[in-house]
Order: sequence, then structure tokens, then C-alpha cells
Amino acid sequence: MIGRAARAGRVMARRRSGVGPVLATWTTVVLCCALPAAAYAEALPEALVKAYQTNPQLNAERARQRATDETVPQALAGYRPQIVASLSAGLQSVRNLLPDNTIQTANLKPWIIGVTVTQTLFNGFRTANNVRAAELQVQSGREALRNVGQGVLLDAVTAYTNVLANQSLVEAQRSNVAFLRETLSITQRRLNAGDVTPTDSAQAEARLSRGLADLNAAEVALAVSQATYSQVIGNAPSALRPAEVVDRYLPKTREDSIAMSIREHPAVMAAGFDVDVASTNIRVAEGALLPSASVQGSASKSRNNDPTLGTFAEDQASIVANVTVPIYDGGQAAAQTRQAKEVTAQSRLVLDQVRNQARTAAVSAWVANEGAKIAVSASESEVKAATVALQGVQREAAGGQRTTVDVLNSQADLIQARARLIGALRDRVIASYTLLSAVGHLDVKTLSLNTPDYLPEVHYHQVRDAWHGLRTPSGQ
Repeated sequence: MIGRAARAGRVMARRRSGVGPVLATWTTVVLCCALPAAAYAEALPEALVKAYQTNPQLNAERARQRATDETVPQALAGYRPQIVASLSAGLQSVRNLLPDNTIQTANLKPWIIGVTVTQTLFNGFRTANNVRAAELQVQSGREALRNVGQGVLLDAVTAYTNVLANQSLVEAQRSNVAFLRETLSITQRRLNAGDVTPTDSAQAEARLSRGLADLNAAEVALAVSQATYSQVIGNAPSALRPAEVVDRYLPKTREDSIAMSIREHPAVMAAGFDVDVASTNIRVAEGALLPSASVQGSASKSRNNDPTLGTFAEDQASIVANVTVPIYDGGQAAAQTRQAKEVTAQSRLVLDQVRNQARTAAVSAWVANEGAKIAVSASESEVKAATVALQGVQREAAGGQRTTVDVLNSQADLIQARARLIGALRDRVIASYTLLSAVGHLDVKTLSLNTPDYLPEVHYHQVRDAWHGLRTPSGQ
């Protein structure tokens, strides 16, 4: 009996010594280090490039920014002349009763054609301030676009590392199930030989059922993460390569992180431009209280007006200067000015709020990144210790000093330690990218991604001075 138990213990020890350390090492390598990968494997930078190029949320924000660019030529239209052409024609039947009681009738075909040109000379500086406000809105929109780009890239990193982590967890759970199956098989053989009690077999069977449930949960989580990956990246994940941290791009201290986030985060910069827009709109509202001047030129040609005038044709040309001075408009302009001032005050408070949020996010990201480093180190030590402990328990069980439940408990400790290590490695990668995003530097240029950077100013310069044309620069 003792010899049979010793053989069973040696089989279990050989199985654990072959599977455990290899799986722990493989898990660490998948998430942190470089492995020889197949030619079709997709690395994290490649996934980020796909997300940057094809993500619908980011492309929609780019379209929104292109629409914002068009507000500048709309404001510039205030400097340009307004030209209107008109044409009217019809049939007219005339019946006139003259003083001598005679009747005059005529069937006329009158028509008139004309053109009017209006040029604003002064409108209380409203055009200039509208142009400035539009340009500031464009700059604010660019920062908002950059912020959305950061969010999309961070979502892509999260989706990528979640797939990697869940793949590692599924493999760990499969290894655990295989170990539990072997343990149950050995325990049943020992039960048949009379070495153990039915309790040992029941315990091994219960642990196998729990392992199968954990494996199913891991497979479900993997399927969900794969679907999220497809949503963010644009294609289903294939063989993914290791994900690396970006510590080389990160600030060295917490204080540097806070300073960079307040100074360079796109949300803060966008809020600053919004304050400038609101301040400019005060001057736009005040412009309604100032005089305005314009000049209007017109020319027209008409035929068959009225036979009683003694002429059947008329050509006219005129040029008229117009100056208006507002006296009282019921208080509308004054109310709009006060409203603009309150909006400006609100914008300044929003800027302070965004700065506080950026500061908090930077501190949180810094602490999380530092904590993730410690968590990885602790989890690696835990896995090593749990592996050694399991091997020792197996040897003691082979000598009759430990029970089956001791081996099962030790195995459960090891699989839990591996799960924590997998999660810590995933969190380590995400935390480094989160900190890079918190300081406003999670972009194509910083990461040196192999894709052209989207430059919103290109479209801006294409449309800014466009005087006409219905097609967009892309041909739509």
C-alpha cells in the first residue's frame, strides 16, 4: 500500500514539476517580454495603428472637427460682398379709365432683371470678433480631437492586454483542470486499493468541478474581451504578441506628472480655448450696440412697366451708403452682453474644474503605475513560493505525511497566485499607458507608430480662404 501511494505521489510530482513552472514562465513572457512570434502575429503597435486609422469614434470626431473648420470661412464671409441677382417676368392685362371717359387697354409682358451688391464697411467689429471666436473654436476642437484620440488608443491597449491576459488565464485554468483530473484519477485508484477514504475522492471530484467552472468563466471572459477587441481595433484578434510597458516615455516623478497634465493635457488646453471663445463672444455681443455702415450698389433693366407712364423701358443704376446707429432695441443687446459675461465666468470655472480633474487623474495614474510594479514583483514571488510549496506538499504526500486535500489546497493556492500574476501583468501595461494618457502624451508621435499622423490643420487651410464651392476637399 505504501509503495503504491509513493508511486502515485511521484506521478503527481512529475506532472506538477513539468507543467507548473513552464506555465508560470510562459504567462510572464506573454505579457512582458519578447517571444519569437509567427509572421501573422499582431503586435500592440500594429493594433494601435489599426485603431487610429479605422476606429469609428475617432473618425467621427475627425469629421466633427472638419465641420468646425467651416465656421471660419462662414465668419470671414462678413468681410466679403453679398451679391444677389433677381429676375421676374409675367403677363399683365391693363384697363385704364381716362378723364375723358375713354378706356385704354393693353396686354403687357413685363420683365425686370437686376443685380445688387452689398458691402459691409463697419458692423461694430462683430465680423473680426466672429472670425477670432471661430478660430479659437477650431483650436479647442483640435484639442478635443486629440483627447478622443488618446481615449481610443487607451481603449485599444486595454482591449489588447485583456485578450492576452484572458488567453493566459484560460491556459492556466486548462492546466489546472488537467492536474485535477490526474489527481482525481490517482485518488480513485488509491481508493480502489484501499489507501484513501471516499472523502479524499469526493474532495478531488469537488475541486475538479470547481476547476471546470473556473475554466468556463475564463473562456467566457476571453470571448467577451475578443469581441471588445474587434469593436475597438476593427478586426478579430489573431496571435497576439507580447505587450510592453512605456516607462521610457513617462515622467520621472509625481510632481512632473502633475505639472505636465495641467500644462499639456488636451482637455485642459481645450477648456482654455473655450474661455477665450467665451471672452470673444462678449465683444461680439457688445458690437450690436455700435453703429454699422454699408454700401449697396444695384443695377436693373425693365420692360413694359405701365403704358400710362409714357415709357415701355427703364434702366436704373444706383449706389447707396447706409449708416445705422442703434438707439434702443428693447434691451436685447444688453441682455446678450450680460449673458456672454456669465458664460465666460462659467467657462473659467469649468477650466478650474478640468485642471483639478487632470491633477487627480495624474496622481491616480502615477500611484496606480507604481502600485502595479509592486504588484507584479509580489505576484511573481508568490507564484515561485506557491510552486515550491506545491512540490513540497506532493513529496510529503508521497511519503504519507500529507493528505489529498493538502495537495488540492496547495494547487488552489498556486492557480490563484498565477491568476493574480496574470492580472498584475495586465494592469502593469495598462497603468503605464494610462499615465502616459494622463499627462497628455498618448499619441502617434510619442509612441512612434508606423502610421501618418492625422493633421487637422491640413483641412483647415484647405477651406479657410475658400470663396465658393460645394464639394469638400475629399470630394464629397
